[in-house]
Amino acid sequence: MVSDSYIAVIDGSTNKSHVCHHPQLTGGQYCMKLVSQYIESMPPHLTAQQFCRLITAYIRFIYEQHEAPIDLLTQISTERMAASAVIYSRQRREVWFIGDCQCLIDGVHHEYPKPYEAALADIRSGYLRLQLMQDKATVADLQRHDPGRDLILPMLIESCKWQNRSFAVIDGFTIPEEHIHVLPAAEASEIVLASDGYPFLHPTLARSEEALSSQLAADPLCINTFRATKGRMQGYSSFDDRSYIRFRTGGALTPAPQGRETTPEDRQTREKK
Repeated sequence: MVSDSYIAVIDGSTNKSHVCHHPQLTGGQYCMKLVSQYIESMPPHLTAQQFCRLITAYIRFIYEQHEAPIDLLTQISTERMAASAVIYSRQRREVWFIGDCQCLIDGVHHEYPKPYEAALADIRSGYLRLQLMQDKATVADLQRHDPGRDLILPMLIESCKWQNRSFAVIDGFTIPEEHIHVLPAAEASEIVLASDGYPFLHPTLARSEEALSSQLAADPLCINTFRATKGRMQGYSSFDDRSYIRFRTGGALTPAPQGRETTPEDRQTREKK
């Protein structure tokens, strides 16, 4: 999203909840929309810490409006709606990270992945590679049903207990300040903000898409050259939804075309100069 004061990529978390927060949207989709709407109306002077306190209060207000079971959400973090965000403040000239999005600041890559995700991706990778080596399944079989994902899913759910304890996420509960990352960008001339759906982030959308296409052609399960907790499943164009925005920090920002895929996943791409 882009407003007069902020530019942001917001990535809804993969749904693991049994609580219905919205009749038509998953918890991650709904949280993403709420965060986007909130940022659009924010005053320009906020610090990252102030934003985190205010967005937490807003999501908590939405829970209360929908009469969500707060006691359950407090005890079981996977029942919350959640999203990550990377935000550029035009007034403060800073990039804020809340969760596992990524950015390029004048070509230098920055990201803050969840602390457990690489280890779980390795477990899934090893299991699926063993299935292939022993001829127990083909790549096409594993794109229809991913037993490696099944294997790590209980651990993924268990690791969510640590959200807003050992890593940050926007979920209506207090975000620890030590997990809010603020990068100065006063000297930057060009910035890219993106979700973690791009395994290899480049200074242009075209190059980022090309790198993703090459990765998925060579390793659609995401178990070799890039290891992830899920791969490209049958009927999908990628292993995860993705958003990308590029802009120069000097002068006015002019909107460029936005594309949307006709696949079962959400994809938002936007590029600005």
